This record gives sequence, structure tokens and C-alpha cells, in this order.
Amino acid sequence: MPNLPNVVLWSIPAFVLLTVLEVVSYRFHPDEEEQGYTVKDTATSLTMGLGSLAFDAAWKIPIVAIYSGLYELTPLRVPVLWWTVPLILLAQDFFYYWSHRGHHVIRILWACHVVHHSSKHYNLSTALRQPWTSATTWVFYVPMILAGVHPAALAFCSSANLVYQFWIHTERIDRLPRPLEFVLNTPSHHRVHHASQGGYLDRNFGGILILFDRMFGSFTPETTKPVYGLTKNLSTHNPLLVATHEYAAIARDVAAATSWRDRVRHLTNGPGWQPGPTDRPEGTAA
Repeated sequence: MPNLPNVVLWSIPAFVLLTVLEVVSYRFHPDEEEQGYTVKDTATSLTMGLGSLAFDAAWKIPIVAIYSGLYELTPLRVPVLWWTVPLILLAQDFFYYWSHRGHHVIRILWACHVVHHSSKHYNLSTALRQPWTSATTWVFYVPMILAGVHPAALAFCSSANLVYQFWIHTERIDRLPRPLEFVLNTPSHHRVHHASQGGYLDRNFGGILILFDRMFGSFTPETTKPVYGLTKNLSTHNPLLVATHEYAAIARDVAAATSWRDRVRHLTNGPGWQPGPTDRPEGTAA
């Protein structure tokens, strides 16, 4: 088994220090056009982050079991060497792109990911607002396991990807030099991803690289100031409701559906889908 560190746990002190520094920067260099911090919103983000550590530890048990079983079944092996780790990270970032995109366009997956978008603020604490039901992501990385990537190597690269994305959750950094903006996911690109208005919705899914968005047609540059949050924002800071509100909404829609076809589509279609007049069974009132 590769002896690789848990980079998320090692990075927690840096997360705390950088968040404190950003809070202080708003105190001494306020900007009326930036959202900054509020106590309730920040407390919710921190609570969601701490809760995700506990829930992720529980979700890892069945996921590791599945990955380990698949790894034993495949005859392929990718060695963990100084030159293979960057390639594994590149592959992980590719599958992260599709996982992230899937979690925006399939409602039952969005129910997990919506937690991360539920803040109307955009700061380093928002990066810590993580879901408690992240067991929906593992299936996207099965091809890597079947290709011979050790589960521990995948976990290391996934953690590195998550740590990278921490610093891009800020309004304090405008734009980087153009070559970096072309290749990397940056604060500017990720602000677009967290925006809730029009042409910014469901754009810029990249983790470390923005190249996959450019390749697959989901890239949009930041041109106007983003409005953060959801198209229908939450009126609560209760962590339990933040973690589960979309699952509850899905349950209500499924219960109210008039056909099994619509019940399935409430799970598999996009988050905003509702049956229209042409979807109603014959004899159903409009």
C-alpha cells in the first residue's frame, strides 16, 4: 500500500490561518463591492466542514471496500512513483470534472453538492462548506481503479485537488497572469461557478485545471460581478437543514408526481425540472 499523507488533515492549520487573515483583511481594507464575512454564515460553513470530516470517515468504509474489491479484480497496476503521481492527479482531475458536472445536472446528485453553493457569500470559509452525503462521487472514479490506480493513490490525489480549491474561494484576488488563467482554475473562474445568475449557471466545473471546461464547452469568463448563492436561497443557517433540504424537496416532488416516469425524472433530470403540460398523463387536469 502506498504510504501517502492525508493532505486535507495536514492542511487544516493553513485553512484556519488563511481564513483569519482574510477576515482581518476585510477589517482593514473593506470593499463595498465584496460580500466579506457574517457571523452566522461563517459559523454554518465551519460547522458543515467539521461535520463533513466525520461523515466522510463513515462513508469511506463502504467506498474503500468497493474500491479494494475492484482493485483486486483488475490485473492492471499503476506504480506510485515520482513521475506517475502527476499523471494520476491529471486523471483524477479529469474524472473530477465529470463528477462535478454530473452533480450539477442530475438532481439526486445535486442534492449532495447544493450544500457547497448554499452560501450567499464567497470567501475562504465557503470552501469549507462541504456536504455530509458525499458517497455519490465514488462511482465516477471507478475507471481509475479498474485501470490499476491504487485506492490510496486516488485518495491522495482527490485530497490534493480539494486542498487546491481552497484558495480560489476568495474575492480578494482579482485575476492572475493570462497564461495561468488559461490553464488553471482560479478565483475569477470559480467565482463564476458559484454565481447564480443567467449565463453563469452550471459553468466552470474544473478542479485544478480549467482546460477541461475549455475542451468540453462549459467555460465562461468572469465579465460581470457574480451574485452568489442559489436561484432560490435558503432562509436558514441550521446545518441539518442545509445538509438535507434538497433531499426533502425531492421527496416532496416524488410524492406529488402523478406517474412513475415523472418520479424517476425528478431524480435524474436537472435541479429545476418540473413536469410541463405535455408531461401530464391523459385525463390529468392542468
